Amino acid sequence: MIVYGIGFLVFFFGLCIGSFMNVCIFRLPDPHRSIIHPRSMCPACNTPIPLYDNIPVLSYFLLKRKCRRCKASISFRYPLVELLAGLFALCAYFRFGISYAAIIYFSFIATLLVITFIDLDHQIIPDRITLPGIPAFFIASLFLPTIKLKDSLLGLLIGGGTLLLIGWAYQMITKKEGMGGGDIKLLAMIGVLLGWQGVLFTVFAASGIGTIAGILAMIQQRKDMKLAIPFGPFLSLGAILYVFFGSKILTRYLNVLR
Repeated sequence: MIVYGIGFLVFFFGLCIGSFMNVCIFRLPDPHRSIIHPRSMCPACNTPIPLYDNIPVLSYFLLKRKCRRCKASISFRYPLVELLAGLFALCAYFRFGISYAAIIYFSFIATLLVITFIDLDHQIIPDRITLPGIPAFFIASLFLPTIKLKDSLLGLLIGGGTLLLIGWAYQMITKKEGMGGGDIKLLAMIGVLLGWQGVLFTVFAASGIGTIAGILAMIQQRKDMKLAIPFGPFLSLGAILYVFFGSKILTRYLNVLR
């Protein structure tokens, strides 16, 4: 009972963080907007949202998916982000318990989710996230017994260098830019926390999932190979998969090779 009670509190905490993540997703693409001030407001009529209308997930349904004042529709994106944050907080709790690792990895996943939705909306990965994220998660990695300092530094070098090399090669061959600087900084941020092993897993998983998603998108939209699909969400998904399953997958893979 105690475990489930703590789990409920962790889930609710994740929902609250998800509410703040929605603010970040909406405001961070604009470098001149603060994520602290002003308080949350309706994007249609700019009316400040009172606390009783800002309860994660629940308010969405109590308000019948509309703003209380102007009756504008509220996007399903808002409760979706909150639910994802709550579920990942719960996953981190059951995977790592009440520990520094759980807090660090949940913060990492929350950051990746914010990046994912911003990249899907605007096809950018703001430096306001990745540039402070690199030193922040490097410091956080020092509190993780599973990540050595050498692995973190190699993750930074390989993470940033891998996509930089791929982007350079693509540009040399096609004379077009194929890899944005945001993706390079994102993978460097991933590398400092997950190490070089996590970088390799993330790139491999992101490439595989991204290829499948790209083919399906082109079939659905009936477009050619020039269809632009942001790579950041796939890197984020690959990194999240590594947090929960990567070490086991790599161990089994290496055992098969022996």
